[in-house]
Amino acid sequence: MSNTYKSAGVDKEEGYRTVDKIKSAVAETHNKNVLNNLGSFGAFYEIGGYKNPVLVSGTDGIGTKLKVALDTKNYGSIGIDCFAMCANDIVCHGAKPLFFLDYLACGKLDADVAAEIVMGMVKACKDNECALIGGETAEMPGMYQPGDYDVAGFCVGIVEKDQVIDGSKIKKGDKIIALPSSGFHSNGFSLVRKIFPDFNEEFEGKPIHETLLIPTKLYYQDIKKLMENVEISGIAHITGGGLIENLPRIIPEGLCASINESEIRVPSVMLELEKRGNIDRMEMHGTFNMGVGMTVVVDEQYVAKVLELLPDAYEIGEIVEDSKKIRFK
Repeated sequence: MSNTYKSAGVDKEEGYRTVDKIKSAVAETHNKNVLNNLGSFGAFYEIGGYKNPVLVSGTDGIGTKLKVALDTKNYGSIGIDCFAMCANDIVCHGAKPLFFLDYLACGKLDADVAAEIVMGMVKACKDNECALIGGETAEMPGMYQPGDYDVAGFCVGIVEKDQVIDGSKIKKGDKIIALPSSGFHSNGFSLVRKIFPDFNEEFEGKPIHETLLIPTKLYYQDIKKLMENVEISGIAHITGGGLIENLPRIIPEGLCASINESEIRVPSVMLELEKRGNIDRMEMHGTFNMGVGMTVVVDEQYVAKVLELLPDAYEIGEIVEDSKKIRFK
């Protein structure tokens, strides 16, 4: 009997079936700027209508949150997570997401699982007015066990050069506004899984995996609304490393983000993790978003307008002079 690719563990037919299941849904994310269809060697996106455009790009995965999804066979949200981790980063610079590409690797491809993951990306792309223009599905027996998947993505956005938000305009007296997270998002799950090893244990009346798998919040629409109405000095996406590591990335030298720790609205599942794991509060702030998915820095005159536009946002601190980039009080 002669050897075939299938006998080595790679089923091309399952790959074709995956494409068939997602092709029409992916096409729904396209606009007039997308110049080719799924299946080409490269993806083409035409840029027009900008005077001095700057492309902003980001790439990311969703870490070991995947383990929760795979072990509980809940795949619907992780595509949203993958997109959000990339797109939320570029939104921090005032960029509009243009297009997204994904990479899906596995030990043995299941078209239904792969399609469910990609459909999450499609949903997220539509929410962000972004086109899913390509991707790669790699079946790699021997590298991954059957049932294992890894997911990563790549997003490109665009912004006028004179509208780039980079934190350089942040000044003493500016206020720091918190935009709530939807939960853990996609960070800190190695510790989450250590403290909550049973994903089916009951938490607040339902299996805890339902809380853990709430997808990462998408912030493009919120930031777009703010940019149309107020001047934003800086935006920080609060991911791995929490406020402690991410907020200082946009703070100019000589200035400091002074955070009123008592104002932060910490989700109950994070309080439970902190208590059960006997974890120090600053360790929590250096690992998780603690309920703050994104921070926006604005002049004091814009605070009321921000809170009017985004009713769930709230003030957590201000910019002061200090050699440290962040401090809690």
